[in-house]
Amino acid sequence: MSAEWETTTVGQCLVPVSVAGRSKIQTKDYKSAGRYPIIDQGQQRIAGWTDSPDAVIDNPLPLIVFGDHSRTFKYLDEPFARGADGTQLLHPVDSIDPLFFFYACRAIDLQSRGYNRHFTLLKEKEIAYPSDRVVQHNIAAVLSRAERAIAVQDEIGQLLEKVKSASMHQLFTRGLRGEPLQESEIGLIPESWELRPIPELSDVWSGGTPKRSNADYWNGDIPWVSGKDLKQPALDDATDHLSPLGVDNGSRVAPADSVLLLVRGMGLAKDLPVAVINRPMAFNQDVKALVSKAGYSGSFLRSAIYAGKDRLLSQLATSAHGTKTLNLHDLANFVVPTPPTADEADEIVNVLETLDRKIDLHRLKRGVLDQLFKSLLHKLMTGEVSVDDFDLSALSSTDGSPA
Repeated sequence: MSAEWETTTVGQCLVPVSVAGRSKIQTKDYKSAGRYPIIDQGQQRIAGWTDSPDAVIDNPLPLIVFGDHSRTFKYLDEPFARGADGTQLLHPVDSIDPLFFFYACRAIDLQSRGYNRHFTLLKEKEIAYPSDRVVQHNIAAVLSRAERAIAVQDEIGQLLEKVKSASMHQLFTRGLRGEPLQESEIGLIPESWELRPIPELSDVWSGGTPKRSNADYWNGDIPWVSGKDLKQPALDDATDHLSPLGVDNGSRVAPADSVLLLVRGMGLAKDLPVAVINRPMAFNQDVKALVSKAGYSGSFLRSAIYAGKDRLLSQLATSAHGTKTLNLHDLANFVVPTPPTADEADEIVNVLETLDRKIDLHRLKRGVLDQLFKSLLHKLMTGEVSVDDFDLSALSSTDGSPA
């Protein structure tokens, strides 16, 4: 770091912020739409909306909102209202660019103290900054541009997820052939299709967990799937692995192209965790394996089940301690719309897998950009690289705010 940088504590960078008379919004009063965004210490940038003018903070701007418990930082350059608890308003001295200060704070390694307040600890942390505000502004512009690129990938990914959801609904209600439709117990389906229960299309296998205390059962080459792994439509691997001895003493291996479905766990509270496996895998007792036996691929069966997930999730039972469970009786009675041939089913799978590849591509791009941002944040804020090394003319015009 050059001599043109200065070092001080966060506390010494701050000027008092007075918002006397501005009310805070209780969580129960958050609206889904309104004139002013509500900013609290949660992970979401905007927690809700309000129309209350008495809560609006519009001077001085910009401000950084610090989550005292959550350690989050949010940059606000437009009027906003605060949530009821756990936020601190930060505004730097005139010699420090506010957006630069926002990123400098985010570069601090602020260790968690659980659900305790962190503001006192934050104020004691040291930050470095260039004495030249133009250099500060340029550093902030580079980081802001990197974050906006991440936001673009997030937006594209969300749009593709919506397109896939709509496509799945269309494919499993109208098919691909443009044929007349018929009414069924689950709604419209193509005239040549029929509803078939899960046991007619697959055998249902149960899994298990070998003793954790026996090291010989674990860390082998056989993926062992639990609910935490079922986050993608298709699985190539799992977090945990078993040895052949572990499989023989408490689990079971499903063949490639089987469908693994979570039937017990809190993962069922938000979605239907279900995936087709691309290689043989073992699985635990909270998961069922659906092993195809009717000529339809596991990829089709997985898609057909997920397309009707709302019907299946509506059958969930809840234990006394809140765990969600899908009863085997309800799974056995669950029907999926099925085309007359496996070829037509495979065509449907091809459409959905094309969308999945696009979604995966944007997730990959997002991950690369996220790593780039973290690297830039560290290197620019420590002076390891100079902002002069960047072609700032390549940056499109900025609005001075982060993504």
